[in-house]
Amino acid sequence: NMFSSWLPGLNRGLATPTGRIAQLVGRSLSRSLQLSSRRSVPELSSFVARTNTCGELRSSHLGQEVTLCGWIQYRRQNIFLVLRDFQGLVQVLIPQDESAASVKKILCDAPMESVVQVSGTVVSRPPGQENPKMPTGDIEIKVKTAELLNPCKKLPFEIKDFMKKTEALRLQYRYLDLRSFQMQYNLRLRSQMVMKMREYLCNLHGFVDVETPTLFKRTPGGAKEFVIPSREPGKFYSLPQSPQQFKQLLMVGGLDSRYFQVARCYRDEGSRPDRQPEFTQIDIEMSFVDQTGIRNLIEGLLQYSWPSDKGPVGVPFPSMTFAEALASYGTDKPDTRFGMKIVDISDVFRNTEVGFLQDALSKPQGTVKAIRIPEGAKYLKRKDIESIRKFAADHFDQEVLPVFLKANRNWNSPVAKLVMEEQGLGLIRRMENQEEDVVLLTAGEHKRACSLLGKLRLECADLLEARGVLLRDPALFSFLWVVDFPLFLPKEENPGELESAHHPFTAPHPSDIHLLHTEPEKVRSQHYDLVLNGSEVGGGSIRIHDAQLQRYILETLLKEDVKLLSHLLQALDYGAPPHGGIALGLDRLICLVTGAPSIRDVIAFPKSFRGQDLMSDAPDFIPPEDLKPYHIQVSWPTDAETEKNSLNPPHHPES
Repeated sequence: NMFSSWLPGLNRGLATPTGRIAQLVGRSLSRSLQLSSRRSVPELSSFVARTNTCGELRSSHLGQEVTLCGWIQYRRQNIFLVLRDFQGLVQVLIPQDESAASVKKILCDAPMESVVQVSGTVVSRPPGQENPKMPTGDIEIKVKTAELLNPCKKLPFEIKDFMKKTEALRLQYRYLDLRSFQMQYNLRLRSQMVMKMREYLCNLHGFVDVETPTLFKRTPGGAKEFVIPSREPGKFYSLPQSPQQFKQLLMVGGLDSRYFQVARCYRDEGSRPDRQPEFTQIDIEMSFVDQTGIRNLIEGLLQYSWPSDKGPVGVPFPSMTFAEALASYGTDKPDTRFGMKIVDISDVFRNTEVGFLQDALSKPQGTVKAIRIPEGAKYLKRKDIESIRKFAADHFDQEVLPVFLKANRNWNSPVAKLVMEEQGLGLIRRMENQEEDVVLLTAGEHKRACSLLGKLRLECADLLEARGVLLRDPALFSFLWVVDFPLFLPKEENPGELESAHHPFTAPHPSDIHLLHTEPEKVRSQHYDLVLNGSEVGGGSIRIHDAQLQRYILETLLKEDVKLLSHLLQALDYGAPPHGGIALGLDRLICLVTGAPSIRDVIAFPKSFRGQDLMSDAPDFIPPEDLKPYHIQVSWPTDAETEKNSLNPPHHPES
C-alpha cells in the first residue's frame, strides 16, 4: 500500500527538521506519481455498484458474473435490450422462462432512457449473430436479476437525434443533450487534454497552480465587465475579464517565477456569435523569460497534451509578423491551410486608363490588390460574383472587380475587359494564373484593401468547398505565431486618441522604445498571438515591469484613470522581475481539436447566443425587497425604448 509505505517515515520526520519532512513527502509523492502513471488503465468501477462498464466487456470476459448499471437505449421484441453507459453499449438478453417473469416485467415495462441495474453472465452471441460494428458485438449478457433504479418520462427528443434538434431545445434540456455520444466525447477529450497540460506544467516544469479571485474591481480598457452590487451603498465588484493583474502580482510576489491556472474569465460582450460571457483560459505567467521561452513552452505543452488520435503536432510552429499577415492574408489570424494569398499589383497598373484604379493610385496610401481563385470560372456562379460585389460595397464601401481570364467567357464586365486588354499579360504573369481562374481585384488604402480581400478569400473558400473542392483539410492542424503587433491602435470612435492593441500592460518592442515619446502609433509591441486554422487560440506578451514606463503609457498615452491601477503601479516599484505570459482559449482550442460546429458544443453548460441560460432561465428578475440590502432599484425602460433595443441589438467591433 502506497500510504502505509510513507506514513511511518512521515511520523519519524515530524521529530526531525522541516527539510527532512519535505524530502520524505517529496520522495513519497514522486513514488505515488510513478505508481499511478504505471497504472495507465483507469479503474472505472471502483467505489460504485457495478463490476464493469457496459462498453468494456469482450470475449475475454466470457463466463464472468457481472453487474452493470446504465440507461436503456433500445429494446427489440421484448427479447433484447441495449444498455448504455458513458463507455459504450452492450446487448442484454431478456429472460423468457416463467421462473424469471418478474425480471422480464421490469426490463420490458421500463420506458426508454430509464436507469436500470442488471446482473448476469457474459455469454457468446449465437454464431452469425455477432455485430462487428459494436466493440461489445461478440458477447451479450444473460440476465439473472434486474432492478429499475429510476423510470424515465417521455423525452422531448431522442438522444441519438440530438444534433438534428434546434440549439435552443438542446440547451433547454442540456442534461439530456449531455447523454449523446458527441457531447460525451467532447467533454472527455477536454478533460484529458487539461489533465495532460497540468502534468506538463506542474510535474515536468514546476509551475504552481494558483486560484485568483473572481470578485474584483473595475479595470480600464478592454471589454465590458459584469458588475456585482455589494451591501455598501454605491459600491460594486466587477468580475475579472482575465487574471491579468493577479498573474503579474504573483510574479512580483516571487512565486518561483512560474504560475498557471485553468481560469474562468467573464466578459459582457452582448450577443456575439461563438463567444461566451464566461469562458476558460489556460493562463500562464513566468519571470525572467523572453518571447522565445514562452513560445517554446506552449509548443511543448500542446505537443504533450495533443490527443493521440488527432495526428502529431509539428514544432516549432512557423511565425509571421502582423504586417506580413495583413499584407498576405488580410487578417491578424490567417488560415494558412490554403493559398489564395493577396498580391500587390499596384506597379502593373501605374499607367492605367481604368478610372477607379487610377483614382486609388493617385492617393498617398493607394494600392491595387488582388487574389486568385483557382478554377473560379468553373465553380463560381453569377449570383456568387454578385454577392461578393455586394459584400464589398456594403461592408467596406469598396468596389471589387472580378476578372475572368478565359477570352471566350462573356462574363467580364466592360471594365474587366479593359483591364485584360490593357494589362492582361502583366496580370497573368504576376498572379501565376491558369485559364479557369478568376482574379478578384480591388483598389484603395493598403489596410482596407487587404482586409476586404482577406474576408473575400474566406468567403470564396466557403463557396468552393460548398461545391465540393477540398481546400482546407479538416485533419490538418496548422499552428502559426503572429508577432510584432502595433502597441497602439487609433480609437474607432475617436481616431485622434490611442488605445491598446492588446492590453495596457504589454511591453513595447525594445528597438522602438525611443518612438514612444515622438510617434507612439509606430511602436511595435512584444505581443504574440497563437493562431490555429484561422482562429486565435492564444495571446500573450512580455509585460512592462518598470513602474515609470507603465504610468507614462496609462496616464499620458492612453489617458486612463491610474487610480484604478494604483496597486499594480505600486507593486512594480517594489522590485518587480521582468516577466511575460500567455493565455490559451481552452473552449476555442477544444472546439477546433474536436471539429465541433460551435464552442457551445465543448462546454458542459454554455449560455445561448444571447447570453442566456435557457435551462434555468437566467438572468432572472429579483423582487424589489431582495434588492433593498444592495441599495439599488430597477428603472424600467419605456415600451418605446424596449422596442428600439430589440430592433437594434448593440454592435460590437472585433476586439
